[in-house]
Amino acid sequence: MLTPPPSPTRADIAARLPDDHARAWFAEALADAGRAATAPQAPPAAAPATTPEAPTGPPPAHPAWQPSFVTAGRHCGPDTEDDVRALLLIEARASTETLTRLYREGGAAERRAVLLALPFLVDGPQATPLVDDALRTHDTRLVAAAVGPYAAAHLAPHAWRHAVLKCLFTGVPLTAVADLARRAAADAELARMLAALAAERTAAGRDVPRDLRHALTLTGAPNEEP
Repeated sequence: MLTPPPSPTRADIAARLPDDHARAWFAEALADAGRAATAPQAPPAAAPATTPEAPTGPPPAHPAWQPSFVTAGRHCGPDTEDDVRALLLIEARASTETLTRLYREGGAAERRAVLLALPFLVDGPQATPLVDDALRTHDTRLVAAAVGPYAAAHLAPHAWRHAVLKCLFTGVPLTAVADLARRAAADAELARMLAALAAERTAAGRDVPRDLRHALTLTGAPNEEP
């Protein structure tokens, strides 16, 4: 797996929070996440002797940090909520199962945070369905979060090429695509796709975006100005 970029530090995030109330909430939420990460894991429960129809009681409550993950925007504001949520996931050492559940149950803000945390928590392709799902949306902030270091390390070539085109179609700058130069180098199929898109835009009398030309250059294909 590629080495992920440094995660936002507690101090960096705390300095950007709007007031002391937000900083106190942030410290408590991180403490809850840290306790969850170090808590011993309970062994699997033995099969109950009762019949399947017998009541089993309420489902176990989620760890204290998970409600904080949902409410981070309310307490910390929109400028820091992505970093706060991502750091909560990292501090809690959230499993792939937990990340998947939080992504599926969450709105766009929660989904962005899960995607941003993936390279720090998942060492393998098992979370790529979350990236695929984000890339099917038209939410540019979600698409930008999806094409980060985790996608660079684990998306299959076909899916990664379409992720690059998705950015071009939706106006997400290709600077959001992690490790673009390495993955695009000598990729003849990506070059073909980009050249076809450039030709289509030229034929329609539309400008070819600078990002498209740059990506085509990275593949090693000739990039002739019209």
